[in-house]
Amino acid sequence: MSPDTVSTLLKKIEQDNVRFLRLQFTDLLGMPKNVAIPVSQAEKALTDGIGFDGSSIEGFARIEESDMLLKPDPSTYTILPWRSQAKAVARFVCDVTGPGGQPFEGDPRYILRKVAEDARKDGYTFNTGPELEFFLFRMVDGRPTTAFQDVGGYFDLAPTDLAENVRSDIVLALEAMGFEIEASHHEVAESQHEIDFKYSDALTTADRVMTFKFAVKTLALMNNLHASFMAKPIYGICGSGMHVNCSLAKDGKNAFYDPDGWQQLSETCMHFIGGVLSHAKAITRVANPTINSYKRLVPGFEAPCYITWSTSNRSTQVRIPAPRGNSTRVEFRSPDPTCNPYLTFAALLAAGMDGVRNRIEPPASTNANIFHMTPAERQRAGIETLPADLAEAHQALLADDVVCRALGSHVVDALSSIAELEWDSFRTAVHPWELDRYLATY
Repeated sequence: MSPDTVSTLLKKIEQDNVRFLRLQFTDLLGMPKNVAIPVSQAEKALTDGIGFDGSSIEGFARIEESDMLLKPDPSTYTILPWRSQAKAVARFVCDVTGPGGQPFEGDPRYILRKVAEDARKDGYTFNTGPELEFFLFRMVDGRPTTAFQDVGGYFDLAPTDLAENVRSDIVLALEAMGFEIEASHHEVAESQHEIDFKYSDALTTADRVMTFKFAVKTLALMNNLHASFMAKPIYGICGSGMHVNCSLAKDGKNAFYDPDGWQQLSETCMHFIGGVLSHAKAITRVANPTINSYKRLVPGFEAPCYITWSTSNRSTQVRIPAPRGNSTRVEFRSPDPTCNPYLTFAALLAAGMDGVRNRIEPPASTNANIFHMTPAERQRAGIETLPADLAEAHQALLADDVVCRALGSHVVDALSSIAELEWDSFRTAVHPWELDRYLATY
């Protein structure tokens, strides 16, 4: 960071009456972490970075090589609007480095930046715009529950939507933090909501996804509610997804648009789709990273579970929304909001660029409702199924050289350890379903 940038930021911090700085970063599980420092340490943080013990962070470092630094990104400075402005708290998103300043290979933000820089060698900028869904549940005795706060449905208006005021507070806070909010509304399930913000380059968007989740949880808690981004918190109703709208730009223009192409889609767009679909199973490991994620990827609840695409069909994994021109984009519908956005966007871009560089043609688009097709019909159409559980998804990742290279060996090894522990814990646990089914019978 240049001396002029440091000086400008220090003046801004003083003008904003900031008393504490939060240095935010993200672990491999996609959980936001932070180190809080008094404003007296601001100059040191901006020039030298702030040290921390990386061995205590999931998937980061072994205890014998645990010294790490947080280096603030100056473009991410913002005031936390829900804190008292008399004693303001500001936030920087940070890069994680080693003690010598070298990028840490397990930092999700570094992984995405590295993959994005590789795409820029071919002149491409990767833009993403996610649609995050979440539930607002009641708190009882200070603990989160799955009790609904409201009984509204899709696009319902107050007074049925009792959480509208909370949603409005969230939107205003996000706008104060620099978000351009495009829409907010009630989702399909009771107590389920969605807030959409404008697309940007993938790194900026991933930073905003982490800020979004942190802000939503904070403002919900201030209203005695629990915001959950869990993929499938309740059986029998729709889960929460994070559809990712994505596009490539080149020379300042949308590279997916071709007015003379089929459906006004460029060859670049078609090959990007081909790459994403050919690596879809491996991407699923990072886009749907929990045991619970796979309870959402089942037929009947709007979430895709088949590897195919269409220009309009919402039962496919990849859909091309109607707008064209600069709004031409690919909607990748399978991710859920428990994912690490940095790793998910990195895997998506690596897969898409593999398609672009190797001219991978996508299969024929599917216009029929796949949920109504028989297994034989799907087999004849060459439609494969997404992994059914975390263990299957992880094996698909390990078999995919393109996605593994994009993530790097450190991340893949850490994800392997996490998956093995999660799956073994789940596999050996005795679940309430088993007791309900078998205890009185046998």
